[in-house]
Amino acid sequence: MMRKLLVVVLSALAGAGAVAPARANPAEPDIGAVASWNGLALDAVRLTRATDADAARLYAMVNVAIYDAVNGISGTREPALVAERGPRHANPQAAAVAAAHAVLVRADAARSAGYDAELAAGLTLLHHGVDSGAAWGAHVGTAVFDARTADGSSPVESQPAGTGPGVFRTAWSGVQYRNVRPFAIAAPRVPAGPPALDSAAYTTAFAEVADLGDAAVPRPDLLATYQFWSLPAGSGQPPGEWLRIALTVAEARHLRLADEARLGALITMALADTSVVTVSTKYAYRHWRPTTAIREADTDGNPATVADPAWSARAGSVGSSPEYVSGHSSYSGAGATVLAGFFRTDRIAFTHATDSAPGGTARTYPSFSAAAAEVGRSRVYGGLHFDFSNRTGLAIGDGVGLEVLATSLLPRRH
Repeated sequence: MMRKLLVVVLSALAGAGAVAPARANPAEPDIGAVASWNGLALDAVRLTRATDADAARLYAMVNVAIYDAVNGISGTREPALVAERGPRHANPQAAAVAAAHAVLVRADAARSAGYDAELAAGLTLLHHGVDSGAAWGAHVGTAVFDARTADGSSPVESQPAGTGPGVFRTAWSGVQYRNVRPFAIAAPRVPAGPPALDSAAYTTAFAEVADLGDAAVPRPDLLATYQFWSLPAGSGQPPGEWLRIALTVAEARHLRLADEARLGALITMALADTSVVTVSTKYAYRHWRPTTAIREADTDGNPATVADPAWSARAGSVGSSPEYVSGHSSYSGAGATVLAGFFRTDRIAFTHATDSAPGGTARTYPSFSAAAAEVGRSRVYGGLHFDFSNRTGLAIGDGVGLEVLATSLLPRRH
């Protein structure tokens, strides 16, 4: 069903001129507005040690602001949030950097001086329509930030610790994201729950993670894959890696500013909205992590699972939120689906080194889906998730990505 919907989405994008390889206004220097200001957003997430959901929200605000500032001048597509039209002769690059600046100085006020300096340096390189472009971009960025101040992302809420077989045992924070107003999807759709503890599906997944995720069994290859995609606090988080992949492919394809801005907005809105579905699912089912499940298998009512009180996860931790579903998988499903839809093919090879890559060593992937599949399996290798949580997470992200592609930033009908 999802593949059929993807075909429909790709057909619509193809007819709409999804990607144009030429740069706009060759008389102006290309100041790399989208890449440079997303780099600053990534740094903000790293420096503040933001959570995955907070990171996704920030990336979406920055990229929605950039897109609406650029698109508001040309008016060729539907807006993401700000429906006003910008000055006709405003400089779109000036608008883009000013919009991103307006978001970041408000979201990360402690580093506002650095953002001010970056903005000034970028604007000095431009020549035409700079003042009107910068003023328009600042207006859009401020409007985007203000529109999201009461979106439900604060104050921070927690779910209390649970008890009993199948239940996550630790209190965890960030559950307010289950009620956050989405950027693009109509409403979060929570999937069916995990397999019953006495089911064959659960037994199979239990045996697999008990084997592959066991810290007592040295597997350097599995450990390296887990570490590559682990992305702990202080990294750009999983949404940041998919944003970086998008920027890498956009640069390789020499996208013009309007298309690069649209790609940034599409993928970050999908990633942010995936947070809402993922947190809603974790909150609803509060499923126990493999470490607890394996150590206490004698309480699960399943004669086919054997308790091992000494078992530890290869990741070195139990996990800080409920197991079902895997957030890494959800984000990866969304990122891979949006990229495949935007470029009208999944099979684009790319090379990437994550923030947590061992030794900084990059890996090369033949397609977006191949990378997403590896991300999901890495969570099993780390002993943090059952594979049914990986597969359901990928499906969540895929569904969000398809909805965003089908409904957002479409060509205007005149």
